Amino acid sequence: MSTARLHGWLGRYGTCMAGIILFVFFALCAPNFLSVLNLSNIVKQISFMALLGLGFSMALLVSELDLSFANICSLCAVCVGWLVHTGHDPALAVFVGVLVGTGAGLLNGFLVTGLRIPSLIATLATASVANGLSFMVTDGVAFVGQWDSRFLWLGRGAVFGVPTLIIWLLAANLVAWFMLKQTRLGFRMLAVGEASEAARLAGVNVRTIKVIGLALSGLAAGIAAVLMTSSLASAAPNSAADLMLTAIAAVLLGMTMFEPGRANVPGTLVGAIIIGMLGNGLVLMGVEYYFQDILLGVIIVASVALSSSVLKKAAFSL
Repeated sequence: MSTARLHGWLGRYGTCMAGIILFVFFALCAPNFLSVLNLSNIVKQISFMALLGLGFSMALLVSELDLSFANICSLCAVCVGWLVHTGHDPALAVFVGVLVGTGAGLLNGFLVTGLRIPSLIATLATASVANGLSFMVTDGVAFVGQWDSRFLWLGRGAVFGVPTLIIWLLAANLVAWFMLKQTRLGFRMLAVGEASEAARLAGVNVRTIKVIGLALSGLAAGIAAVLMTSSLASAAPNSAADLMLTAIAAVLLGMTMFEPGRANVPGTLVGAIIIGMLGNGLVLMGVEYYFQDILLGVIIVASVALSSSVLKKAAFSL
């Protein structure tokens, strides 16, 4: 293999290979890491992070930043929790949760394309509003107690022995991948992200595509909120607060593989698995919790350095 081909191969699959090496390391050094229960727990634990990362990827693909997705997810979660706890049909609660998330994403799209506010600033404002609304809905306390069993099945059930969380995660990734790679909308999103002016000259409505990208980020936050509330059987105004950095790190790590420099669906999923595996393995080995935060910061810096300047472009371009 020539040096150029080897360099290209490492650029596409180097991070994935590092993840495999990390897996082997923990399999040898971390107690019970290879148990079926532990491996299943890793996938279930990263489900919410991966879904939120998938939504962040949709915004990033159209050269926009959505820093509100975690707060939007928390807002959706408390809306779902309030509806279920007040005796409403779980189907209505799910619908409202997804609707609130999508609506918040559309609001972000309007602020960015209609009022021409940079997405970094617009989504930070939306995050603040969503956070305040979450505490207003709950009066600062979490919804806990008895939950409708039909609703709990969404996040705690299983189909032929496969946890529903894993099924929802794989389904969401397959739908997103198909949309981006096999539909006209996906082609237009990629075109806008690569060169918005060229896409505009080719007849693509750039503003509409950007709104769709941000709306999809909100949609993913709504879906993650429903599954998180169902799985944890609780809904707090800061339910998803801890997931923001890990979800962003998963996307950035994914940008170093498969399609280097571009957010991509399989990369985000693998990135989430690597981060989840890292945290789980360190805990099993008895490593202090604060090392995970240090490593997460290192992963974010290294991923941005290896991928591209896409975040700067997304933050301050329309």
